[in-house]
Amino acid sequence: MTSRRSPLVSVSLILLAIKVASPSVVAAPPEGYHLLKKVRLGGESFWDYLKLDPDARRLYISRGSHVMVVDADTYNVGGDIPNTPGVHGIALAPEFGRGFTSDGGTNQVTIFDLKTLRALGAVKTGEAPDAIIYDPVPKRVFTFNGRTGTSTAVDGATGNVAGTIELGGRPEFAAADREGHVYNNLEDKSIVLQIDPKNLKVLNRWPLAPCESPSGMAIHRDHRLLFVGCRNKMMAVVDADSGRVVATVPIGQGVDSNRFDPAPELVFSSNSDGTLTVVHEDSAEKYTVVENVQTQRGARTMTLDPKTHRVYLVTAEFGPMPRAQPGQGFRRLPLVPGSFTLLVFTL
Repeated sequence: MTSRRSPLVSVSLILLAIKVASPSVVAAPPEGYHLLKKVRLGGESFWDYLKLDPDARRLYISRGSHVMVVDADTYNVGGDIPNTPGVHGIALAPEFGRGFTSDGGTNQVTIFDLKTLRALGAVKTGEAPDAIIYDPVPKRVFTFNGRTGTSTAVDGATGNVAGTIELGGRPEFAAADREGHVYNNLEDKSIVLQIDPKNLKVLNRWPLAPCESPSGMAIHRDHRLLFVGCRNKMMAVVDADSGRVVATVPIGQGVDSNRFDPAPELVFSSNSDGTLTVVHEDSAEKYTVVENVQTQRGARTMTLDPKTHRVYLVTAEFGPMPRAQPGQGFRRLPLVPGSFTLLVFTL
């Protein structure tokens, strides 16, 4: 690939350029991303993925047994999708007026109406569906099922299962290039899969070394690049056609989500250590960490508003770890009751 832009001159200049380019951001001295709003939403459940509908101005937040729906501009809770046990992610198919949740506790997808938020039905998947995306090219929803190492394809119009793809590992997040490919991280294998979403088969398996334990994924569709967040504190930039790792960038600890903002060509990594790593694409194979923004401990998942360039993260306050019981497996720090919080960052 050839260089697409000159090297980054300074952090101040690139942030100033973003402000000028975005009519929704008031011009001000460039100070980097900073906290715009902190809203305590409450509730006792843990959380996972966030999904923004930029047109309907709705922010969907998975909350363990239900999905909280928040106004993206006022930050008021505007609705709820109940009875989604173990929900991880949300996918939207606006052309069909439908949304889909991956319910890990019941091994199914709940289908809901985008206007009313009412459930329309459910469909069975593989075990422990986690990440979920909608690809408008084959018009299918794909769940990535952690326990069975499979992907379930669901027809966006009918809600029927179109088929199952054997992945050969434990899947994490995914992305679609909308040109006939879906990509997925295999966390336990440290590889990226290139998948044919029409014929439901794996086309390529690409090693990610030196990336270890990949989690989040974002895509730059125009430049044919994947941005993969890795648990060994790096982001791998991967050529979406060849699978070559073209660059790596240091990020914070405990990444679980990545997002790409095409207007300023910035990539974001939300990390559970309480940082938001902001990376700029200087050229085809050169990437610069613009800043590491302090967020809050546990703010590991996020979403991005491409219209306002705001970043939404969620977290909570945590209590001390209780004493382990005999035979007890994985444990989470307990949440402080009512402390679940939405963080909105902007330039």
